Amino acid sequence: MTRITNIILDDANLPPPTPEIEQERRVAMFDLLEDNSFVLPTRDDRPAPTGPYHLGLSIRDKRLVFDVNTENAEKAAEFHLSLGPFRQVVKDYFQICESYFDAVKKLPPAQIETIDMARRGIHMEGSRVLQERLEGKAEIDIDTARRLFTLICVLHFGG
Repeated sequence: MTRITNIILDDANLPPPTPEIEQERRVAMFDLLEDNSFVLPTRDDRPAPTGPYHLGLSIRDKRLVFDVNTENAEKAAEFHLSLGPFRQVVKDYFQICESYFDAVKKLPPAQIETIDMARRGIHMEGSRVLQERLEGKAEIDIDTARRLFTLICVLHFGG
């Protein structure tokens, strides 16, 4: 019951993603729904509504918005995170992804692997930033953080 079973990414006002970004999004959403851990902690001595949860992710007023509802469409939580702590890591991630996508087309496997290791390291850094920013609001494991960070990057792409 401590999981996300539905996710809606509000990207309606964003430019169309590149094929690579669209593929990253599809994979992240599929993997997230297959396996995730998402717990709303007790707040103000009141237990949080139990999951499973439906999660809406959007960027509004330059803030990352998590809109969490129960499967019965009851509001479970809503929290807004500043995008500031994510800006540099998202920028670095997109730059290394561009290098990676270019490398796959023309470089030998050893060089591709080196770039991919750097890409995964930056992605992991973004995942840890997300976990820190969600502290006290939601508890997520590192795999859930990784997949959500990918979706945040997709939202940043147009923002």
